[in-house]
Amino acid sequence: MTDTLQVNLGKLMVGSLTMLPSGSIVFAFDKSYLNKSKRPILSQSFFRPSGELIPETNLSRVKLPAFFSNLLPEGQLRQYLAQLGDIKPTQEFKLIELLGEDLPGSVIVKSTEESLLKPKITQDKEQTELSEAYRFSLAGIQLKFSAIAKKKGGLTIPARGIGGNWIVKLPAQNYPHVPENEWAIMHLAKEVGIPTPETNLIPLDQIEGLPDLGALSGKHCLAVKRFDRTNNGQRIHIEDFAQVFNIYPEKKYHGISYDNVANMVWTLTGETGLTDFIRRLTFSIVIGNGDMHLKNWSFIYKDGYIPSLAPAYDLLSTIPYIPKDTLALKLAGHTEMQNISLEHFKKLINKAQIPEYLVLQTVQETVEATFTTWDSQYKNYALNKEVLERIQNHMKSLSLKSKYHRVKF
Repeated sequence: MTDTLQVNLGKLMVGSLTMLPSGSIVFAFDKSYLNKSKRPILSQSFFRPSGELIPETNLSRVKLPAFFSNLLPEGQLRQYLAQLGDIKPTQEFKLIELLGEDLPGSVIVKSTEESLLKPKITQDKEQTELSEAYRFSLAGIQLKFSAIAKKKGGLTIPARGIGGNWIVKLPAQNYPHVPENEWAIMHLAKEVGIPTPETNLIPLDQIEGLPDLGALSGKHCLAVKRFDRTNNGQRIHIEDFAQVFNIYPEKKYHGISYDNVANMVWTLTGETGLTDFIRRLTFSIVIGNGDMHLKNWSFIYKDGYIPSLAPAYDLLSTIPYIPKDTLALKLAGHTEMQNISLEHFKKLINKAQIPEYLVLQTVQETVEATFTTWDSQYKNYALNKEVLERIQNHMKSLSLKSKYHRVKF
């Protein structure tokens, strides 16, 4: 028996995912999509270096092709949603059918027939409604849910998880004050000139419909406005850089360097995108963010065709939780944040074949802006003493800071 799922970009059918009797899975573009003179882009990974569109993927055993696998949640969130759907977390074909109505971006995956994958039916109406409330996918491992803003304040999880225009990110179970940390760093990034979505710290008791997920180390969640949805609920296509480079989620820290990312950004988005990328990379080094892996960078296709860097997301300082944390990817062969200097950026410039003056000027301006803004803002952030001190100690230790700023903490 062969199972087939239809793949859409919004209302446009672009292709199909097929699971063969052997269990292998293949994606193929629909002929009508291939015959279009102007096609909205699904992913950069479906183009050959020559610019020709690849009509179908290689067979993938058990797992979905990398682009689609990256649309699914990871870790505890995957376990939780798979349990609600009464399937195994490793059954990616079934999982994407279950979650396919509210994937990141404008991708919609749906069965060509009436689906057998429905949430568990119980005699308890309240329990049935609860089981239907989380049928959506937000890629990543942090516990987060799609939500809708209420007119009188607070947020609520929408029925069946479809249509939310906010992301609710819950406190970590092992690391204290992560929402407060992320809110502070996102605010700092915006002040430095990095595009960010709207964010708010919200007490957990103002979120309706959250399940009991056990002990959480905090009383606030972080609410982030979805940039892949418009105010009226229309979908905007995005793809993260694991999808761009055709890398599976578990390889998001490996195989690709910031040199590769810089070259890709320069090639596809030019001076504007490259400046934005270098600013974010420099900012992450200064504030001690060791988690800017491939899934934490994305392209957004506002018109469906031309990529630009999506607003920054998942920005926080990891140093308070992982002392001496390193960069998620290599920068000119190095990952130690304290030791990164202009010389490393010069090596990145040579490897990525990007403009030297633009990069070095952006690095220096970002270092100065980040230190100066932190000096004026850090007392206003709801960070506990230990988290604050660890961020400050990291900033004092940086090679990048010595020529541009005298730390005043």
